[in-house]
Amino acid sequence: MTNNKEKYSKLIKTEAKRLGFLSCGISKAEFLEDEAPRLEKWLSNNFHGEMKYMENHFDKRLNPKLLVDDAKSVVSLLLNYYPSEFQNNESYKISKYAYGNDYHHVIKEKLKEFLFFIQNEIGEVSGRVFVDSAPVLDKAWAAKSGLGWIGKNANLITQKTGSFYFVAELIIDLELEYDYPTTDHCGTCTACIDACPTQAIVSPYIVDGSKCISYFTIELKDNIPPEMKGKLDDWMFGCDVCQDVCPWNRFSKPHQEPLFNASEELLSFSKKDWEEITEETFNKVFKNSAVKRTKFEGLKRNISFLK
Repeated sequence: MTNNKEKYSKLIKTEAKRLGFLSCGISKAEFLEDEAPRLEKWLSNNFHGEMKYMENHFDKRLNPKLLVDDAKSVVSLLLNYYPSEFQNNESYKISKYAYGNDYHHVIKEKLKEFLFFIQNEIGEVSGRVFVDSAPVLDKAWAAKSGLGWIGKNANLITQKTGSFYFVAELIIDLELEYDYPTTDHCGTCTACIDACPTQAIVSPYIVDGSKCISYFTIELKDNIPPEMKGKLDDWMFGCDVCQDVCPWNRFSKPHQEPLFNASEELLSFSKKDWEEITEETFNKVFKNSAVKRTKFEGLKRNISFLK
Protein backbone atom coordinates (compact mmCIF):
# COMPACT_ATOMS: atom_id res chain seq x y z
CA MET A 1 0.00 0.00 0.00
CA THR A 2 2.84 2.40 0.89
CA ASN A 3 4.31 1.95 -2.59
CA ASN A 4 0.94 2.74 -4.09
CA LYS A 5 0.65 5.87 -1.99
CA GLU A 6 4.04 7.02 -3.25
CA LYS A 7 3.27 6.03 -6.85
CA TYR A 8 -0.14 7.71 -6.88
CA SER A 9 1.18 10.88 -5.24
CA LYS A 10 3.91 11.19 -7.91
CA LEU A 11 1.38 10.52 -10.64
CA ILE A 12 -0.92 13.25 -9.30
CA LYS A 13 1.89 15.82 -8.99
CA THR A 14 3.15 15.10 -12.51
CA GLU A 15 -0.35 15.55 -13.94
CA ALA A 16 -0.81 18.82 -11.99
CA LYS A 17 2.30 20.15 -13.69
CA ARG A 18 1.09 19.01 -17.10
CA LEU A 19 -2.19 20.85 -16.56
CA GLY A 20 -0.23 24.05 -15.98
CA PHE A 21 -0.44 24.32 -12.19
CA LEU A 22 2.44 26.12 -10.52
CA SER A 23 2.67 23.59 -7.71
CA CYS A 24 0.79 20.80 -5.99
CA GLY A 25 0.86 19.72 -2.34
CA ILE A 26 -1.05 17.00 -0.52
CA SER A 27 -2.30 16.95 3.06
CA LYS A 28 -4.34 14.57 5.16
CA ALA A 29 -8.06 15.34 5.15
CA GLU A 30 -8.71 16.01 8.84
CA PHE A 31 -10.29 18.61 11.10
CA LEU A 32 -8.40 21.93 10.96
CA GLU A 33 -7.82 22.22 14.68
CA ASP A 34 -5.63 25.34 14.63
CA GLU A 35 -7.98 27.21 12.31
CA ALA A 36 -11.16 26.66 14.34
CA PRO A 37 -10.52 29.23 17.13
CA ARG A 38 -9.03 31.71 14.61
CA LEU A 39 -12.07 31.56 12.36
CA GLU A 40 -14.42 31.83 15.32
CA LYS A 41 -12.62 34.92 16.63
CA TRP A 42 -12.47 36.53 13.17
CA LEU A 43 -16.23 36.08 12.76
CA SER A 44 -17.04 37.29 16.27
CA ASN A 45 -15.02 40.48 15.56
CA ASN A 46 -17.31 40.98 12.55
CA PHE A 47 -14.28 41.21 10.26
CA HIS A 48 -16.43 39.67 7.50
CA GLY A 49 -18.73 42.73 7.39
CA GLU A 50 -21.70 42.02 5.12
CA MET A 51 -20.17 38.78 3.79
CA LYS A 52 -22.73 36.82 5.78
CA TYR A 53 -21.98 33.65 3.79
CA MET A 54 -18.75 33.43 5.82
CA GLU A 55 -20.88 32.54 8.87
CA ASN A 56 -22.51 29.60 7.10
CA HIS A 57 -21.20 26.04 7.18
CA PHE A 58 -18.73 26.74 9.99
CA ASP A 59 -18.13 23.00 10.54
CA LYS A 60 -17.73 22.27 6.83
CA ARG A 61 -15.04 24.95 6.54
CA LEU A 62 -13.00 23.08 9.11
CA ASN A 63 -13.77 19.46 8.30
CA PRO A 64 -13.31 18.12 4.73
CA LYS A 65 -15.07 14.88 5.69
CA LEU A 66 -18.32 16.86 5.79
CA LEU A 67 -17.76 17.85 2.15
CA VAL A 68 -16.64 14.49 0.77
CA ASP A 69 -17.67 11.19 2.37
CA ASP A 70 -14.69 9.26 3.66
CA ALA A 71 -12.27 12.01 2.52
CA LYS A 72 -8.64 10.95 2.94
CA SER A 73 -6.58 13.59 1.11
CA VAL A 74 -6.72 17.27 0.17
CA VAL A 75 -4.75 17.97 -3.01
CA SER A 76 -3.92 21.69 -3.05
CA LEU A 77 -2.96 23.48 -6.25
CA LEU A 78 -1.63 26.91 -7.19
CA LEU A 79 -2.21 28.53 -10.58
CA ASN A 80 -0.20 31.63 -11.49
CA TYR A 81 -2.05 34.73 -12.73
CA TYR A 82 0.74 37.32 -12.69
CA PRO A 83 0.39 39.27 -15.97
CA SER A 84 3.09 40.20 -18.48
CA GLU A 85 1.28 43.45 -19.40
CA PHE A 86 -0.33 45.92 -17.02
CA GLN A 87 -3.00 48.64 -17.13
CA ASN A 88 -1.72 52.05 -18.08
CA ASN A 89 -0.64 54.25 -15.16
CA GLU A 90 -3.29 56.88 -15.82
CA SER A 91 -6.16 54.50 -15.21
CA TYR A 92 -8.49 53.41 -12.46
CA LYS A 93 -7.18 50.07 -11.29
CA ILE A 94 -8.43 46.50 -11.44
CA SER A 95 -6.95 43.66 -9.41
CA LYS A 96 -4.59 41.59 -11.57
CA TYR A 97 -6.51 38.39 -10.91
CA ALA A 98 -9.46 39.85 -12.86
CA TYR A 99 -7.52 40.88 -15.99
CA GLY A 100 -8.62 37.88 -18.06
CA ASN A 101 -11.38 35.26 -17.98
CA ASP A 102 -13.08 34.43 -14.70
CA TYR A 103 -10.70 32.09 -12.87
CA HIS A 104 -13.58 30.02 -11.45
CA HIS A 105 -14.41 28.68 -14.92
CA VAL A 106 -10.82 28.32 -16.13
CA ILE A 107 -9.68 26.39 -13.05
CA LYS A 108 -12.85 24.31 -12.70
CA GLU A 109 -12.28 22.91 -16.21
CA LYS A 110 -8.68 21.98 -15.31
CA LEU A 111 -9.80 20.37 -12.04
CA LYS A 112 -12.51 18.29 -13.71
CA GLU A 113 -9.90 17.03 -16.17
CA PHE A 114 -7.59 16.34 -13.23
CA LEU A 115 -10.19 14.29 -11.33
CA PHE A 116 -11.08 12.40 -14.51
CA PHE A 117 -7.37 11.59 -14.99
CA ILE A 118 -7.07 10.30 -11.39
CA GLN A 119 -10.17 8.10 -11.80
CA ASN A 120 -8.90 6.82 -15.15
CA GLU A 121 -5.39 5.99 -13.93
CA ILE A 122 -6.09 4.82 -10.40
CA GLY A 123 -9.62 3.47 -10.52
CA GLU A 124 -12.54 4.14 -8.20
CA VAL A 125 -11.76 7.45 -6.56
CA SER A 126 -14.54 9.72 -5.36
CA GLY A 127 -14.04 13.38 -4.75
CA ARG A 128 -15.00 16.98 -5.40
CA VAL A 129 -13.23 19.95 -6.95
CA PHE A 130 -13.18 23.34 -5.25
CA VAL A 131 -12.31 26.81 -6.56
CA ASP A 132 -13.18 29.44 -4.05
CA SER A 133 -16.82 28.43 -4.39
CA ALA A 134 -17.57 26.24 -1.37
CA PRO A 135 -16.80 26.50 2.34
CA VAL A 136 -13.15 25.44 2.07
CA LEU A 137 -10.25 27.27 3.75
CA ASP A 138 -8.06 27.16 0.64
CA LYS A 139 -5.04 28.95 2.05
CA ALA A 140 -5.01 26.89 5.25
CA TRP A 141 -4.92 23.66 3.22
CA ALA A 142 -2.25 24.99 0.86
CA ALA A 143 -0.09 26.00 3.85
CA LYS A 144 -0.66 22.63 5.52
CA SER A 145 0.61 20.89 2.38
CA GLY A 146 3.77 23.00 2.21
CA LEU A 147 2.89 25.19 -0.78
CA GLY A 148 3.71 28.39 1.13
CA TRP A 149 3.04 30.19 4.39
CA ILE A 150 0.20 32.54 5.27
CA GLY A 151 1.76 35.99 5.43
CA LYS A 152 1.02 39.05 7.54
CA ASN A 153 -1.42 40.19 4.82
CA ALA A 154 -3.28 36.84 5.19
CA ASN A 155 -2.23 35.79 1.67
CA LEU A 156 -0.40 32.57 0.90
CA ILE A 157 3.22 33.45 0.04
CA THR A 158 5.99 31.36 -1.48
CA GLN A 159 9.68 32.16 -1.65
CA LYS A 160 10.00 31.23 -5.31
CA THR A 161 7.03 33.04 -6.81
CA GLY A 162 5.47 35.39 -4.27
CA SER A 163 1.67 35.39 -4.02
CA PHE A 164 -0.02 36.19 -7.34
CA TYR A 165 -1.76 32.85 -7.86
CA PHE A 166 -5.11 31.19 -7.33
CA VAL A 167 -5.51 28.40 -4.79
CA ALA A 168 -7.76 25.42 -5.57
CA GLU A 169 -8.17 21.87 -4.33
CA LEU A 170 -9.46 18.37 -4.88
CA ILE A 171 -10.77 16.51 -1.86
CA ILE A 172 -10.64 12.77 -2.56
CA ASP A 173 -11.19 9.47 -0.74
CA LEU A 174 -7.74 8.15 -1.63
CA GLU A 175 -4.86 7.83 0.81
CA LEU A 176 -1.67 9.47 -0.44
CA GLU A 177 1.74 10.56 0.80
CA TYR A 178 1.41 13.80 2.74
CA ASP A 179 3.61 16.88 2.55
CA TYR A 180 4.74 19.03 5.48
CA PRO A 181 4.10 22.73 6.15
CA THR A 182 6.90 25.14 5.31
CA THR A 183 8.25 27.90 7.61
CA ASP A 184 7.15 31.53 7.77
CA HIS A 185 9.49 33.94 5.97
CA CYS A 186 7.81 37.28 6.70
CA GLY A 187 10.38 38.00 9.40
CA THR A 188 10.24 41.56 10.76
CA CYS A 189 8.88 42.97 7.47
CA THR A 190 5.73 45.09 7.81
CA ALA A 191 5.55 46.41 4.22
CA CYS A 192 1.97 45.21 3.69
CA ILE A 193 0.71 46.57 7.02
CA ASP A 194 2.33 49.98 6.40
CA ALA A 195 1.08 50.27 2.82
CA CYS A 196 -2.60 49.30 3.25
CA PRO A 197 -4.53 52.47 2.32
CA THR A 198 -7.46 51.67 4.66
CA GLN A 199 -5.46 50.04 7.48
CA ALA A 200 -7.35 46.81 6.98
CA ILE A 201 -4.44 44.70 8.29
CA VAL A 202 -5.27 45.37 11.94
CA SER A 203 -2.33 43.35 13.26
CA PRO A 204 0.12 40.89 11.69
CA TYR A 205 -1.82 38.00 10.07
CA ILE A 206 -5.22 39.53 10.90
CA VAL A 207 -7.18 41.34 8.18
CA ASP A 208 -10.43 43.15 8.92
CA GLY A 209 -12.21 42.15 5.71
CA SER A 210 -14.83 44.86 6.22
CA LYS A 211 -12.13 47.56 5.82
CA CYS A 212 -10.48 46.04 2.75
CA ILE A 213 -10.69 47.90 -0.59
CA SER A 214 -11.65 44.61 -2.28
CA TYR A 215 -14.62 44.39 0.10
CA PHE A 216 -15.78 47.95 -0.65
CA THR A 217 -15.45 47.56 -4.42
CA ILE A 218 -16.80 44.01 -4.83
CA GLU A 219 -18.70 42.63 -1.84
CA LEU A 220 -20.40 45.72 -0.42
CA LYS A 221 -23.80 46.22 -1.98
CA ASP A 222 -24.62 49.50 -0.19
CA ASN A 223 -22.85 52.80 -0.73
CA ILE A 224 -19.16 52.95 0.10
CA PRO A 225 -18.81 54.71 3.51
CA PRO A 226 -18.05 58.44 3.00
CA GLU A 227 -15.07 58.24 5.40
CA MET A 228 -13.32 56.10 2.77
CA LYS A 229 -13.27 59.04 0.32
CA GLY A 230 -9.70 59.57 -0.91
CA LYS A 231 -8.49 56.29 0.63
CA LEU A 232 -9.26 53.80 -2.15
CA ASP A 233 -6.09 54.62 -4.09
CA ASP A 234 -7.89 54.58 -7.50
CA TRP A 235 -8.92 50.90 -7.19
CA MET A 236 -12.27 50.36 -8.93
CA PHE A 237 -12.30 46.55 -8.57
CA GLY A 238 -10.30 44.68 -5.94
CA CYS A 239 -6.92 45.81 -4.62
CA ASP A 240 -3.35 44.50 -4.92
CA VAL A 241 -1.50 46.94 -2.64
CA CYS A 242 -0.50 44.41 0.05
CA GLN A 243 0.80 42.06 -2.65
CA ASP A 244 2.48 44.73 -4.78
CA VAL A 245 4.63 45.87 -1.84
CA CYS A 246 5.51 42.35 -0.64
CA PRO A 247 9.25 41.76 -1.22
CA TRP A 248 8.59 38.14 -2.20
CA ASN A 249 6.63 39.31 -5.25
CA ARG A 250 9.89 40.46 -6.84
CA PHE A 251 10.05 36.81 -7.87
CA SER A 252 6.68 36.74 -9.66
CA LYS A 253 6.92 35.50 -13.23
CA PRO A 254 4.28 36.01 -15.95
CA HIS A 255 1.66 33.26 -16.26
CA GLN A 256 1.39 30.98 -19.30
CA GLU A 257 -2.42 30.82 -19.43
CA PRO A 258 -3.80 32.61 -22.54
CA LEU A 259 -7.28 32.78 -20.95
CA PHE A 260 -5.86 35.08 -18.24
CA ASN A 261 -4.58 37.65 -20.76
CA ALA A 262 -6.16 41.11 -20.56
CA SER A 263 -8.09 42.69 -23.43
CA GLU A 264 -6.64 45.65 -25.32
CA GLU A 265 -9.31 47.97 -23.83
CA LEU A 266 -8.50 46.95 -20.27
CA LEU A 267 -4.82 47.75 -20.78
CA SER A 268 -5.27 51.00 -22.68
CA PHE A 269 -8.32 52.69 -21.10
CA SER A 270 -7.70 56.01 -19.32
CA LYS A 271 -9.69 57.35 -16.36
CA LYS A 272 -11.86 59.32 -18.80
CA ASP A 273 -12.64 56.14 -20.76
CA TRP A 274 -13.75 54.40 -17.57
CA GLU A 275 -15.83 57.40 -16.47
CA GLU A 276 -17.67 57.34 -19.80
CA ILE A 277 -18.04 53.56 -20.08
CA THR A 278 -21.41 52.36 -21.40
CA GLU A 279 -23.12 49.13 -20.41
CA GLU A 280 -22.44 47.77 -23.90
CA THR A 281 -18.69 48.40 -23.57
CA PHE A 282 -18.72 46.99 -20.03
CA ASN A 283 -20.30 43.76 -21.32
CA LYS A 284 -17.75 43.55 -24.14
CA VAL A 285 -14.63 44.26 -22.04
CA PHE A 286 -15.70 42.02 -19.17
CA LYS A 287 -17.53 39.36 -21.18
CA ASN A 288 -16.06 36.38 -19.30
CA SER A 289 -14.49 38.30 -16.45
CA ALA A 290 -14.79 38.12 -12.66
CA VAL A 291 -15.51 41.89 -12.80
CA LYS A 292 -19.06 40.94 -13.81
CA ARG A 293 -19.61 40.15 -10.13
CA THR A 294 -19.80 43.83 -9.33
CA LYS A 295 -22.13 44.46 -12.33
CA PHE A 296 -22.17 47.61 -14.47
CA GLU A 297 -23.91 49.67 -11.75
CA GLY A 298 -21.41 48.51 -9.14
CA LEU A 299 -18.43 49.53 -11.27
CA LYS A 300 -20.05 52.91 -12.03
CA ARG A 301 -20.63 53.42 -8.28
CA ASN A 302 -16.97 52.66 -7.57
CA ILE A 303 -15.74 55.01 -10.31
CA SER A 304 -17.94 57.92 -9.16
CA PHE A 305 -16.68 57.40 -5.61
CA LEU A 306 -13.09 57.69 -6.87
CA LYS A 307 -13.69 60.81 -8.97
